[in-house]
Amino acid sequence: MQTNLVQQFANTAEGQEAESILRACVHCGFCTATCPTYQELNDERDGPRGRIYLMKMFLEGEEVTEKSREHLDRCLTCRSCETTCPSGVQYGRLVDISRNFMEKEMPRPPQQRIVRWALGRVIPNRQLFGFLLRIGQFFKPILPGALGQKVPPRKQASPWPASSHDRVVLALAGCAQPSATPNTNAAAARVMDKLGITMVEAPEAGCCGAVNHHLSEHEVALNAMRRNIDAWWPAIENGAEAIVMTASGCGAMVQDYGHLLKDDPAYAEKAQKVSDLCTDLGAFLLKEDLEKLKVSSSQGKVAFHCPCTLQHAMKQTGVVDQVLRKAGIDLAETKDKHLCCGSAGTYSILQPELSQRLLHNKLEALTIDQPDRIATANIGCQMHLETKSKVPVQHWIELLDN
Repeated sequence: MQTNLVQQFANTAEGQEAESILRACVHCGFCTATCPTYQELNDERDGPRGRIYLMKMFLEGEEVTEKSREHLDRCLTCRSCETTCPSGVQYGRLVDISRNFMEKEMPRPPQQRIVRWALGRVIPNRQLFGFLLRIGQFFKPILPGALGQKVPPRKQASPWPASSHDRVVLALAGCAQPSATPNTNAAAARVMDKLGITMVEAPEAGCCGAVNHHLSEHEVALNAMRRNIDAWWPAIENGAEAIVMTASGCGAMVQDYGHLLKDDPAYAEKAQKVSDLCTDLGAFLLKEDLEKLKVSSSQGKVAFHCPCTLQHAMKQTGVVDQVLRKAGIDLAETKDKHLCCGSAGTYSILQPELSQRLLHNKLEALTIDQPDRIATANIGCQMHLETKSKVPVQHWIELLDN
């Protein structure tokens, strides 16, 4: 694809990166076949190829309207198109760069700015999010139907193991997971303990930066990344062998720290080390001897939902399935595994109607084999799926913790 970016973008590192991504696109259209929003709306502008043209127009200085931005806003950044693309177009990075430029050049209406600002202040703040969630859970019985459904039931964590081992891995508590699904990391730590591995959290580490980054608050996100690197670094220097991600949304972000901080002289080397150590929980466990785990066979049939961040960003399609099968879990048949559930970070809040349509489709796809439960690998997907699921939804690691 030929490009001619205007100087204000062409003279920046991000603009040059966007131009190289645009030039890789051969506009073949294979991506439209696996794009959830294109499949749902049948509008070229709501598919990757059409959105690439819209971003190209903007970066080349052509007039781009609020309607054009609406088509970009409808993008889930699920990155299914990247998995399909024969030319290796890094669509996710192109969207992040273009949206960031667009936020600066085309200020949003006040109401949209307020909502997005609030999301960027509340969700990444672990204490504030937890406090507001507790209030919501207290009033859940009297909340209106749609709002009440969004509030997850209160959950308890299993005890964190007290023993320690020579092998040590790091975990990220994150922002929403400690209060919404507190048993996820506790269950992972208990499983690791049975395998002779100590899993630890760095208390100073917080949100991975994904929420602010995808809301085009890039500097806020970069500061979150620097904070996490500082929090993890003493354990890394002391020999922690991996940063094991229990939320694939966070994993997709942390694996990009090296790229996103490559021009920061104080953090570039450390950020790359963190990215190199980042691994998904499933990929880590697949290399271990799971015979040491005594998994209950009374859990019924399980439908595994592979989040977009796990299969398209972290490239771990089928890995958790292998772990569960090795552990003796009976996996149900599902369909349309590549399509997004509609959670996508803040998407379910900012694009509620389309998000609900995708959720309906995903639950149908996950329950064709009448499973007894649904398991997933990401906190956002778990909370989203359980709002409408008729069977229990949990993190897959909890299946191995018994």
